[in-house]
Amino acid sequence: MSSAIRFSSYGDPDVLGLDDVPDPVPGAGQVLVRVRAAGVNLADSKRRRGLWSGGKDLSAPTGVGFDLAGVVEAVGEGVASPAVGDEVFGTGTHTYAELALSTPAQLALRPAEVPWEVAGGVGVAGRTAYRVLRQLEVGPGDTLLIHAAAGGVGIIATQLAIAWGASVVGTAGPDNQAFVRELGATPVRYGDGLAERVRAAAPDGVDAVLDASGRGELGVSVELAGGPERVITIAASDAKEHGVRFSDSDKGVDVTDAFPELGRRLAAGDVVLPVWRTYPLAEAAEAHRASENGHLRGKIVLLP
Repeated sequence: MSSAIRFSSYGDPDVLGLDDVPDPVPGAGQVLVRVRAAGVNLADSKRRRGLWSGGKDLSAPTGVGFDLAGVVEAVGEGVASPAVGDEVFGTGTHTYAELALSTPAQLALRPAEVPWEVAGGVGVAGRTAYRVLRQLEVGPGDTLLIHAAAGGVGIIATQLAIAWGASVVGTAGPDNQAFVRELGATPVRYGDGLAERVRAAAPDGVDAVLDASGRGELGVSVELAGGPERVITIAASDAKEHGVRFSDSDKGVDVTDAFPELGRRLAAGDVVLPVWRTYPLAEAAEAHRASENGHLRGKIVLLP
């Protein structure tokens, strides 16, 4: 038996509880990971609240969590790499647990220079940032506008785009202007007058836009980019109204090197992922409350 955070009904963070559960067994093509760290994402809260349930009630207790870093405990049939004993990071299934299942495509080897809590917080945000930058075809000489540059995806996307040779203008609130500058971007405040501030920060224009905010910036983003072709949102519900792509999957994008590259860049210091706070696994409900309060500068990570 091992411990895992589960919930039996949708609701506020108090529905989360620590249960004793049978150890997962890896099937063909699967990897069993002993979790050392598991990042908390807003996607976890959406799952807990039932926003992806389609109105169906739970028929049995279920786990939560996608991010993980840990040590390979066992592998299923057909898995040649990673091997038992390897230290890995990436994503998996129901990762708020002592043991969680994943697949080789969702994992990369953890560089020794990357702390467990950092590796455990990269998963969803890192893969999303990598995917969208590939979809936008960001490269040397581009000027990229990122909305919510101080958020989970924005932090990684800002640094990764700069590492790929782009210049970044990042929107953020007043309290995060200095932080966005530390990431290497030119910070601008969101709100009224945004277009004028972006033009002042990028007098030669904006080539592409990543909207990780969803606060109504798509219209001005299309205007600044000269059309919707290189504007992508991961947060706005009105994407279709503006002819903008909504990115919510890896379909059609080669993300094979997402975690290996992020591991290399974290180890080299090209990308830094701040950790706002760690919590013991049993305090997952408190971690969710903190995450949902927002305005955090870095990841929340659970330590089983």
